[in-house]
Amino acid sequence: MGATVYVITGATGSLGRLAVEALLERVPAAEVRATGRRVDTLDDLAARGVDVRRADYDDPASLAAALDGATRVLFVSGSDAGARLDQHRRVVEALAAAGVELVGYTSILHAQTSDMLLATEHAATERMLADAGVPHVLLRNGWYTENFLASLAADVEHGIVGASGDGRFDAATRADYAEAAVVALTGGAAPGDVLELGGPGFTRAELAAEIGRAAGREVPYTDLSVDGFREALVGAGLPEAFAAVLADSDRGAAAGWLTAPGDDLARLLGRPATPWTEVVDAAVRDVVTPV
Repeated sequence: MGATVYVITGATGSLGRLAVEALLERVPAAEVRATGRRVDTLDDLAARGVDVRRADYDDPASLAAALDGATRVLFVSGSDAGARLDQHRRVVEALAAAGVELVGYTSILHAQTSDMLLATEHAATERMLADAGVPHVLLRNGWYTENFLASLAADVEHGIVGASGDGRFDAATRADYAEAAVVALTGGAAPGDVLELGGPGFTRAELAAEIGRAAGREVPYTDLSVDGFREALVGAGLPEAFAAVLADSDRGAAAGWLTAPGDDLARLLGRPATPWTEVVDAAVRDVVTPV
């Protein structure tokens, strides 16, 4: 029996790259294959002995070559919302043809029961994996803590708006999700496991309060209707379709779809998830001078 070949798809993205780094802390570089569309961004990994190959979810031939000889694969979901079904179908077909031993798929919390727009493609992909007979673990990730900090300076200046009411976001850092995925892939999970992953969460009002505390000024949270939030996002320059998805996600949070039952993330990590307050406080220090 040859050495295990671990493949990370989407390694040119933030989550995939973090997963490669976490994997390299556990297995030799010779057992790691990093794949993605923009392989020129992976030259440093190749220099460290990682097998780098192009894998484009729109190109079946590239997927076949990237997965040739693969043993265990982290299948990072595509980022092209609305186009992912066809892309993911190509990936699942390539995984089945490669006869991989285990796949970890990065899904979304409560994928099969959530009525959020973003859950639709993930739920369909989960069913594809099952129907194809691919041994898999479902890594149902919550929101990234970093996503809430993209407009931090403006939030401090003008306050935060949303449509999530008292709904909680059981978010965690990308690094924590990446590490958990690698743990699952390297023996921490078995085919058929469904892992609902998220850290101790917060409401948007709690997020605003913490940002304000760290910045030394009041940061209010204004709760809008879903349509009002969508319109605010469009007014801020977001495309209509993307704004609709984000507003719908706040509706989903209000309905409880972005909370993680149990402690799957902490169990995989072997430690508590990185506290969201630490992430927020560090981000505030980077962009805001407290008063």
